[in-house]
Amino acid sequence: MSGSNSSSPAAKSALLDQPLGLTVHSLPLPQEAALADAQRTRSGRWKMLLVAIVCAAPVLASYFTYYVVRPEGRRSYGELIEPQRPIPSITGTDLAGQAVSLPTLQGQWLLVSVAGGGCEDACERHLYLQRQLREGLGKDKDRLDWVWLIPDGAPVRESLRPALAQATVLRVDGAQLAQWLAPAHGRQLTEHLYLVDPMGHWMMRFPPTQDVAGATKIRKDLERLMRASAGWDQAGRGK
Repeated sequence: MSGSNSSSPAAKSALLDQPLGLTVHSLPLPQEAALADAQRTRSGRWKMLLVAIVCAAPVLASYFTYYVVRPEGRRSYGELIEPQRPIPSITGTDLAGQAVSLPTLQGQWLLVSVAGGGCEDACERHLYLQRQLREGLGKDKDRLDWVWLIPDGAPVRESLRPALAQATVLRVDGAQLAQWLAPAHGRQLTEHLYLVDPMGHWMMRFPPTQDVAGATKIRKDLERLMRASAGWDQAGRGK
Protein backbone atom coordinates (compact mmCIF):
# COMPACT_ATOMS: atom_id res chain seq x y z
CA MET A 1 0.00 0.00 0.00
CA SER A 2 1.32 3.40 -1.00
CA GLY A 3 2.64 5.45 2.04
CA SER A 4 2.74 2.39 4.35
CA ASN A 5 5.50 2.26 7.02
CA SER A 6 5.47 -1.54 7.09
CA SER A 7 8.83 -3.12 6.29
CA SER A 8 9.09 -5.85 3.74
CA PRO A 9 9.56 -9.47 4.88
CA ALA A 10 13.03 -9.44 3.32
CA ALA A 11 14.13 -6.41 5.36
CA LYS A 12 12.87 -7.96 8.60
CA SER A 13 14.76 -11.13 7.88
CA ALA A 14 17.95 -9.16 7.26
CA LEU A 15 17.63 -7.38 10.61
CA LEU A 16 17.08 -10.63 12.46
CA ASP A 17 20.16 -12.11 10.87
CA GLN A 18 22.44 -9.30 12.20
CA PRO A 19 24.31 -10.06 15.48
CA LEU A 20 23.28 -8.16 18.63
CA GLY A 21 25.92 -5.56 19.48
CA LEU A 22 26.95 -5.37 23.18
CA THR A 23 29.53 -3.09 24.84
CA VAL A 24 31.69 -5.06 27.29
CA HIS A 25 33.54 -3.11 30.04
CA SER A 26 36.51 -4.85 31.58
CA LEU A 27 36.62 -5.13 35.40
CA PRO A 28 39.66 -3.73 37.26
CA LEU A 29 42.24 -6.24 38.38
CA PRO A 30 42.46 -6.92 42.16
CA GLN A 31 45.96 -5.42 42.22
CA GLU A 32 44.73 -2.20 40.59
CA ALA A 33 41.84 -1.89 43.08
CA ALA A 34 44.19 -2.37 46.05
CA LEU A 35 46.59 0.25 44.63
CA ALA A 36 43.75 2.75 44.22
CA ASP A 37 42.59 2.15 47.82
CA ALA A 38 46.13 2.66 49.11
CA GLN A 39 46.45 5.92 47.18
CA ARG A 40 43.16 7.20 48.60
CA THR A 41 44.29 6.28 52.13
CA ARG A 42 47.62 8.10 51.71
CA SER A 43 45.84 11.12 50.30
CA GLY A 44 43.46 11.22 53.27
CA ARG A 45 46.31 10.97 55.75
CA TRP A 46 48.21 13.81 54.08
CA LYS A 47 45.08 15.97 54.21
CA MET A 48 44.64 15.28 57.93
CA LEU A 49 48.30 16.06 58.57
CA LEU A 50 47.98 19.31 56.63
CA VAL A 51 44.96 20.34 58.72
CA ALA A 52 46.88 19.57 61.95
CA ILE A 53 49.87 21.62 60.78
CA VAL A 54 47.67 24.58 59.87
CA CYS A 55 45.99 24.48 63.31
CA ALA A 56 49.30 24.24 65.16
CA ALA A 57 51.13 26.79 63.02
CA PRO A 58 50.51 29.85 65.27
CA VAL A 59 51.79 28.02 68.34
CA LEU A 60 54.83 26.65 66.52
CA ALA A 61 55.60 30.04 65.01
CA SER A 62 55.52 31.84 68.35
CA TYR A 63 57.81 29.28 69.97
CA PHE A 64 60.16 29.36 66.96
CA THR A 65 60.29 33.13 67.20
CA TYR A 66 61.16 33.08 70.89
CA TYR A 67 63.50 30.10 70.99
CA VAL A 68 65.28 30.34 67.64
CA VAL A 69 64.95 33.73 65.97
CA ARG A 70 66.67 35.87 68.56
CA PRO A 71 68.59 39.06 67.80
CA GLU A 72 72.33 38.69 68.33
CA GLY A 73 73.29 39.05 71.98
CA ARG A 74 69.76 38.57 73.32
CA ARG A 75 69.32 35.57 75.59
CA SER A 76 66.57 34.59 77.97
CA TYR A 77 67.28 35.14 81.64
CA GLY A 78 65.24 32.11 82.56
CA GLU A 79 66.53 28.61 81.86
CA LEU A 80 64.53 26.80 79.18
CA ILE A 81 63.41 23.34 80.23
CA GLU A 82 64.08 20.61 77.66
CA PRO A 83 62.07 18.54 77.28
CA GLN A 84 59.15 20.50 78.64
CA ARG A 85 57.20 18.72 81.36
CA PRO A 86 53.39 18.53 81.15
CA ILE A 87 51.37 19.48 84.20
CA PRO A 88 50.67 16.30 86.22
CA SER A 89 47.32 15.00 87.44
CA ILE A 90 47.82 16.24 91.00
CA THR A 91 44.87 17.24 93.14
CA GLY A 92 45.50 19.93 95.74
CA THR A 93 43.33 21.96 98.10
CA ASP A 94 42.83 25.71 98.12
CA LEU A 95 42.77 27.92 101.22
CA ALA A 96 39.07 27.16 101.65
CA GLY A 97 39.78 23.43 101.71
CA GLN A 98 38.23 22.78 98.29
CA ALA A 99 39.83 20.17 96.03
CA VAL A 100 41.44 21.59 92.87
CA SER A 101 43.09 19.55 90.13
CA LEU A 102 46.30 21.11 88.78
CA PRO A 103 45.37 20.44 85.13
CA THR A 104 42.40 22.80 85.54
CA LEU A 105 44.94 25.66 85.73
CA GLN A 106 45.82 25.17 82.06
CA GLY A 107 44.77 27.84 79.60
CA GLN A 108 46.78 30.63 81.25
CA TRP A 109 50.47 31.35 81.65
CA LEU A 110 51.39 30.42 85.23
CA LEU A 111 54.15 32.07 87.27
CA VAL A 112 54.72 29.59 90.09
CA SER A 113 56.51 29.73 93.44
CA VAL A 114 56.89 26.91 95.95
CA ALA A 115 57.13 27.43 99.72
CA GLY A 116 55.79 26.00 102.96
CA GLY A 117 52.66 27.40 104.51
CA GLY A 118 54.70 29.20 107.17
CA CYS A 119 55.98 31.52 104.38
CA GLU A 120 59.14 33.07 105.77
CA ASP A 121 60.86 36.16 104.35
CA ALA A 122 62.03 34.55 101.09
CA CYS A 123 58.52 33.26 100.44
CA GLU A 124 57.00 36.69 101.02
CA ARG A 125 59.50 38.28 98.64
CA HIS A 126 58.57 35.75 95.96
CA LEU A 127 54.87 36.41 96.38
CA TYR A 128 55.43 40.16 96.18
CA LEU A 129 57.63 39.75 93.10
CA GLN A 130 55.04 37.51 91.39
CA ARG A 131 52.31 40.09 91.95
CA GLN A 132 54.50 42.96 90.72
CA LEU A 133 55.64 41.05 87.62
CA ARG A 134 52.03 40.31 86.70
CA GLU A 135 50.97 43.91 87.19
CA GLY A 136 53.96 45.03 85.14
CA LEU A 137 52.59 43.26 82.06
CA GLY A 138 49.91 45.93 81.71
CA LYS A 139 47.25 44.90 79.19
CA ASP A 140 48.68 41.36 79.11
CA LYS A 141 48.46 40.77 82.86
CA ASP A 142 45.17 38.87 82.53
CA ARG A 143 46.97 36.24 80.47
CA LEU A 144 49.15 35.27 83.44
CA ASP A 145 48.17 33.86 86.86
CA TRP A 146 50.51 33.84 89.84
CA VAL A 147 50.47 30.60 91.75
CA TRP A 148 51.79 29.59 95.17
CA LEU A 149 52.13 25.83 95.72
CA ILE A 150 52.44 24.72 99.35
CA PRO A 151 54.06 21.27 99.76
CA ASP A 152 53.47 20.92 103.53
CA GLY A 153 50.70 21.11 106.09
CA ALA A 154 51.74 24.35 107.82
CA PRO A 155 48.87 26.84 108.11
CA VAL A 156 48.96 30.12 106.18
CA ARG A 157 48.96 33.17 108.46
CA GLU A 158 45.70 35.09 108.49
CA SER A 159 47.64 38.35 108.09
CA LEU A 160 49.01 37.11 104.77
CA ARG A 161 45.69 36.11 103.22
CA PRO A 162 44.48 39.56 102.08
CA ALA A 163 47.60 39.94 99.93
CA LEU A 164 46.75 36.64 98.21
CA ALA A 165 43.33 37.72 96.95
CA GLN A 166 44.44 37.59 93.29
CA ALA A 167 46.74 34.57 93.67
CA THR A 168 46.03 30.88 93.17
CA VAL A 169 47.16 29.14 96.35
CA LEU A 170 47.10 25.35 96.49
CA ARG A 171 48.39 22.87 99.04
CA VAL A 172 49.84 19.86 97.17
CA ASP A 173 51.71 16.67 97.95
CA GLY A 174 55.43 17.50 98.06
CA ALA A 175 56.59 14.17 96.64
CA GLN A 176 54.23 14.44 93.68
CA LEU A 177 55.26 18.05 93.07
CA ALA A 178 58.93 17.05 93.00
CA GLN A 179 58.14 14.70 90.10
CA TRP A 180 57.18 17.75 88.03
CA LEU A 181 59.13 20.85 89.08
CA ALA A 182 62.82 20.64 89.88
CA PRO A 183 65.46 23.12 91.08
CA ALA A 184 68.79 23.81 89.43
CA HIS A 185 71.74 21.71 90.58
CA GLY A 186 72.69 22.59 94.13
CA ARG A 187 69.52 24.65 94.69
CA GLN A 188 66.26 24.10 96.55
CA LEU A 189 62.81 23.92 94.97
CA THR A 190 61.75 26.97 96.96
CA GLU A 191 64.51 29.21 95.53
CA HIS A 192 63.13 29.58 92.01
CA LEU A 193 60.15 30.96 90.15
CA TYR A 194 58.79 28.59 87.49
CA LEU A 195 56.89 29.42 84.30
CA VAL A 196 54.21 27.15 82.83
CA ASP A 197 52.75 27.85 79.37
CA PRO A 198 48.99 27.85 78.58
CA MET A 199 49.20 24.29 77.26
CA GLY A 200 50.28 23.13 80.72
CA HIS A 201 53.99 22.62 80.08
CA TRP A 202 56.63 23.70 82.58
CA MET A 203 59.00 25.42 80.17
CA MET A 204 61.21 27.87 82.11
CA ARG A 205 62.96 28.18 85.48
CA PHE A 206 64.18 31.57 86.69
CA PRO A 207 67.40 31.91 88.71
CA PRO A 208 67.10 32.82 92.39
CA THR A 209 66.97 36.61 92.57
CA GLN A 210 66.79 39.12 95.36
CA ASP A 211 67.54 42.33 93.48
CA VAL A 212 65.87 44.74 91.09
CA ALA A 213 68.15 43.78 88.18
CA GLY A 214 67.05 40.15 88.34
CA ALA A 215 63.39 41.12 88.57
CA THR A 216 63.79 43.36 85.52
CA LYS A 217 65.27 40.48 83.53
CA ILE A 218 62.38 38.20 84.48
CA ARG A 219 59.92 40.88 83.39
CA LYS A 220 61.65 41.19 79.99
CA ASP A 221 61.42 37.43 79.47
CA LEU A 222 57.70 37.52 80.30
CA GLU A 223 57.09 40.45 77.95
CA ARG A 224 58.84 38.68 75.07
CA LEU A 225 56.81 35.53 75.65
CA MET A 226 53.58 37.53 75.74
CA ARG A 227 54.44 39.14 72.41
CA ALA A 228 55.53 35.87 70.83
CA SER A 229 52.30 34.08 71.85
CA ALA A 230 49.88 36.96 71.22
CA GLY A 231 48.63 35.36 67.98
CA TRP A 232 47.22 32.25 69.65
CA ASP A 233 46.87 32.95 73.37
CA GLN A 234 44.12 35.09 74.87
CA ALA A 235 43.18 35.82 78.48
CA GLY A 236 40.89 33.35 80.21
CA ARG A 237 40.39 29.61 80.18
CA GLY A 238 37.96 27.41 78.34
CA LYS A 239 38.63 28.81 74.85
